[in-house]
Amino acid sequence: MSPVVADAVSVVLLVVVLAWAVIRPRGLPEAVVAVPAAVLVIAVGAVSPSGAADEAALLGPVVGFLAAVLVLARLCDDEGLFQACGQWLAHASRRRGTLLAQVFALAAAVTAVLSLDATVVLLTPVVFATVARIGARPKPYVYATTHLANTASLLLPVSNLTNLLAFTAAGLSFTRFAALMLLPWLVAVAVEYAVFRRFFAADLAAPLAAEARDPGPPVPVPVFALVTVCATLAGFVVGPLAGVEPVWAAAAGASVLAVRALVRRRSTPRALVGAAAPAFLAFVLALGIVVRGVVDSGLGSALGHLVPSGTGLAALLGIAALAAVLANLVNNLPAVLVLLPLVEGSGPGAVLALLIGVNIGPNLTYAGSLATLLWRRVVHAHGAGGDIGLGEFTRLGLLTVPVALVLSVVALWASLSVIGG
Repeated sequence: MSPVVADAVSVVLLVVVLAWAVIRPRGLPEAVVAVPAAVLVIAVGAVSPSGAADEAALLGPVVGFLAAVLVLARLCDDEGLFQACGQWLAHASRRRGTLLAQVFALAAAVTAVLSLDATVVLLTPVVFATVARIGARPKPYVYATTHLANTASLLLPVSNLTNLLAFTAAGLSFTRFAALMLLPWLVAVAVEYAVFRRFFAADLAAPLAAEARDPGPPVPVPVFALVTVCATLAGFVVGPLAGVEPVWAAAAGASVLAVRALVRRRSTPRALVGAAAPAFLAFVLALGIVVRGVVDSGLGSALGHLVPSGTGLAALLGIAALAAVLANLVNNLPAVLVLLPLVEGSGPGAVLALLIGVNIGPNLTYAGSLATLLWRRVVHAHGAGGDIGLGEFTRLGLLTVPVALVLSVVALWASLSVIGG
């Protein structure tokens, strides 16, 4: 097939794959279309077999880490960690004014440590149950989980798949990455909180429903699961000093809880495999190959003319803005795969600015991130889809994304000036 036709096929296939991921007819997995699309991209010559193998090798460790974190989060849920968090929220929120702050703190912590998928899939249902128990209006708290699943994933390399993809390219240690992103993370979360307080003022001030139930006695904290998570996080920090990649710390934490669950017959091997979401992992690998075909077709060169050079404040703002726009057009995962090769030559600061764009930017549209798409399904499953619409989601995004993006980049620039890249 001629190169021009092969390039056109790659672009069309990327659009089809992303459209399927957004719509997911009959709830079928994203991989149903993505995997055949990747095979077709190779078959038409848009990506060579060796190029596809290189892309798979690049994404392999990232996909392995993602699988381990998903299993770890699911087992923590099985141990009752998220239920204990929900009960804590219900008991601690005797005053409605504090509930939003507590949801923000909990969602930010869960996103940073257990990844944004844990916040969307596991914490969002807990928030639904908590606000139902105390009779509060759910919208401020449910919107908070999706916004913080994206925004609060800035902090650690393990918080988001996009971070994992960029971590190696940034050339930073785990602790240096976290140190540079701490101030942008705090600024972004603070902006979100300030906007939420004003945007949802009426919902937050509404009286509790008369039939609100008592939260009941506290649920015992699953100490073993909590200690395992803390030890895993410590492994993320200490492991690289001994040459141990974060994927092995995540695998160790997941294995400890998996063995415990199997011995106690609380889980099965099949359930553990399902928790790793193999279809989603296949989708990530396939999407990477399809995006490789689009990049090789000339998109990378075209965008290369738009990417600012250097790590000055203006350049960092330009990179973050471009990344945010591209994430909302084609989803944040392809945006990272396309832009990362174009910015990594400018140094760690440029890579981190890219992450600010692809992590905060997706709060503007439903299609901006896979986490937001997944959040929509969770919301509809709880019967709240009619109360949460595209118009309101977009208005909230317009109020939070531009301000959070700019101030977070300024904070990154300040951190780079003090700490160094």
